[in-house]
Amino acid sequence: MNSFEITKIGVEQLVPLQEIGRTTFLHTFSSTDTEENMDIYLNHAFSAEKLTAELENPNSEFYFATQNEVVIGYLKVNFGAAQTEIQDANSVEIERIYVLQDYHGKQVGQLLFEKALAIAKQKKVDFIWLGVWEENYRALAFYEKNGFVPFDTHVFMLGSDAQTDIMMKLLLYLS
Repeated sequence: MNSFEITKIGVEQLVPLQEIGRTTFLHTFSSTDTEENMDIYLNHAFSAEKLTAELENPNSEFYFATQNEVVIGYLKVNFGAAQTEIQDANSVEIERIYVLQDYHGKQVGQLLFEKALAIAKQKKVDFIWLGVWEENYRALAFYEKNGFVPFDTHVFMLGSDAQTDIMMKLLLYLS
């Protein structure tokens, strides 16, 4: 049986966060964009400065999924003003759930999602929301299976490539 642990991380895990972030993003999207656009995005999104600021932001939290102390995936959630778009006090944004390819289909993503759901319920927010690239069919199916419904779209810049993300939400509580 696979045993995975989900643990909150801080700035002291900057390097492994950079590594898992770059690796999982590259494996997920490198076949659909140019090397130049990938380099631009990876160098910005996973720079030490940017990640340090995100890790130090009290309205963002990162969690590692590990197996035998090896990082195999991660989650980033945002609250309030740290949210990338909606910034509703009654919501939580799942900004990132990424898992190494070797662990796809082994419930790691589900465990990370359940951690985000537990955080949202603890905060008693009305809904969780996120953005998913319209061509990331695996992620879209995952979120739909977990009760998310589309409600809008927005543009996500991957280097110089403007891509459309489908914004999805899961209602938790009615105000």
